[in-house]
Formats: sequence, C-alpha cells, structure tokens
Amino acid sequence: MKMNTAPSINYQSREKSMSSTMNKARGTRIVAAAVLAPALFLTACGSPAPSGGGDGGGAADGGGGALSIATGGTGGVYYPLGGGFATVIRDNVEGYDATVQETNASVDNILLLESGAAQLALAVGDVVSDAVEGVNDFDGKPQEICSLGNVYNNYLQPITVEETGIQTVEDMKGKVISVGAPGSATEVAALRTLEAAGLDPEADIDRRQLGVAETVAALRDGTIDAGFWSGGLPTGAMIDLAADGDMVIVPIGEYAEPMAEEFGEFYVEEEIPADTYEGQTEPVSVIVSPNILVAPSSMDEQLQEDITTALFENKEALVQVHPAAEEMDPATAGDVPFVETCPGAQKYFDQAG
Repeated sequence: MKMNTAPSINYQSREKSMSSTMNKARGTRIVAAAVLAPALFLTACGSPAPSGGGDGGGAADGGGGALSIATGGTGGVYYPLGGGFATVIRDNVEGYDATVQETNASVDNILLLESGAAQLALAVGDVVSDAVEGVNDFDGKPQEICSLGNVYNNYLQPITVEETGIQTVEDMKGKVISVGAPGSATEVAALRTLEAAGLDPEADIDRRQLGVAETVAALRDGTIDAGFWSGGLPTGAMIDLAADGDMVIVPIGEYAEPMAEEFGEFYVEEEIPADTYEGQTEPVSVIVSPNILVAPSSMDEQLQEDITTALFENKEALVQVHPAAEEMDPATAGDVPFVETCPGAQKYFDQAG
C-alpha cells in the first residue's frame, strides 16, 4: 500500500489551486476523526421530504424551509461530511432545516437537483463538467447548476488484496472488477482509467457495480478481484479493509495526463500520503479531482451567500466530522473553471479572500 502528502490541484495553466494540507503527522488523528466524529452529526442524517419541481424552488427560493443535501453512500466521505454541512446550515442559516440523502453519489446527486428532490449536492469535477456541458450521462440535457465552492480533493483509489497478485491496471484484464456504484463519479473515472490503460471495460473485465462498502465486503469474501473507489482521505470502509493487513492500492497516476487531455483539466496526478491507512508505508500515485458543492442556478442569491458563509466560517467544526474538510479554503474555492460560481457564493469569496 502507498500514500503521501496531497498537494493542491492545479487547473489549466497550473496557476489555480485547491488547498490540501494533509501530512503524515496527522495520520493517527485522521483515522480517529474519520471513524468517530460523524456521530456528532447523526441528527442531520435522515430522509427529507423532497420538494416538487425541477427548478430548485421551494426552500431554495429564499423563503425558508427544508433543504435536502444529496451526498453518497454511508461508507464514503460525502455522507458524513454532508451531515456536517446539514448541521452547520441548520445552526447558522435562519429559517432552514437541512438534512442529507444517501445516494449513489455524483451523477445521481445532480439528477436529484434537476428533479427538485434535493437543493444541494456534492459532486466530483468530471461529473459537474459533464452536467454543465450536457454530455455523457447528461447527453443533450445541460444542467443549470452553479458552484458554492470546491471543498476537497477526491482520490481515485483502486484497491485489491495481496493474494490476487494485481499490481497494475493492466493486471486487471480477465479479472472481476468493481467500477463503482451505478451513477457515481467512481464509475465515470474508473471506466476512463481502464480505457486509458488500454483495457476495454466491456470485454476485458468481468464488471461489477458496487459502492465502497460493498466493494470491501466482496474483496474480503473473494467474489471480486479488485475495485475502484473515488473519495476523500481516509475513507472509512478502506480503513476497515486496511486493518486486515493485506490491502493493496494500485498506482494509476500515469493516466492522469492522457485523461486530462481527453476529458478536461479536472484530472490531476497526486500522491496519497504514506500512513493514511494502517500498514501502508509508502506514497502511491493516483488521480484526483475536486469535489464541488453545487446548487440549482435558480437558488436565491442571498441563500447562496448565507450557506457558503456558514460552511466556510465553520470549517473547524466540519474538520471534526471528517479531515477532508481541512482543504476548504475560501481563497481558492471559487477557482473552478468548468462551472460558474454561484453569485452569492462569489460575494463571500471576494470578501473572505
């Protein structure tokens, strides 16, 4: 296994960056926080009543009410961090009660915004770009969304166990591989990585579509040979697998550049810090993308500003939920070239930066 300090993501001319402050000294604190701190925010996690329509109306029009945050599976980072977001919003934005939805993550989340079943969503950069342009999963249907800021880096982490002998993506040929849950950013990035490595996801692997918790369970019982997961560091389900002592993280950083050339500058090579997971002694080169908090473009501008202010001004509380929030930086959060920053959020960034 491998990992290392995560530098910030650079866009286009590499002049813009996302903040990333993880280092080896935080390793013990990272694991403890990831496992224990989400309990502080369990009251934010529930099944909210969806609002009607696909125009982001209802509570998002500035009149107060319920806000639903579309997140991800319980074994990842979106769900606990989204719970932290919900608590901060509820405690700091007058008139609003925020809760989270467990989902299949990025693609699913943006579709929930479109339907009006969610008013806020976490999504990774490649999916946000596809949504804005109306391509791939959003073919012919550009989504009217804007960014409340990039919040942390998503690390694409291909995992296996020692007994499979898999050390490279090429070794996955002919194997049973999970590419992530349907409608997730993991699936999008995993398929693109396999193709960049010269594998045909339809013909060269026996494909499964599992979330991170299911992937870990399947690796343990031997029903898959490897799986992909895209998420923050550390991921709870992977902490559990690493405790078994035989987890292997497959390096894929070499594919970041060709993927960026084909799909966009949201794919960047970074290293996962050593000691992020138990028994992992070296850094590993992987692919990272920014995670964006998005909202319907129709959301009330003052509400955009209030939510953004609440989240970034309460960063320390969010770090207690998950250390990925350490990367939240208002000075760079608006530097996302592939989606418009919500005007209310931009007001806050201009003042705070």
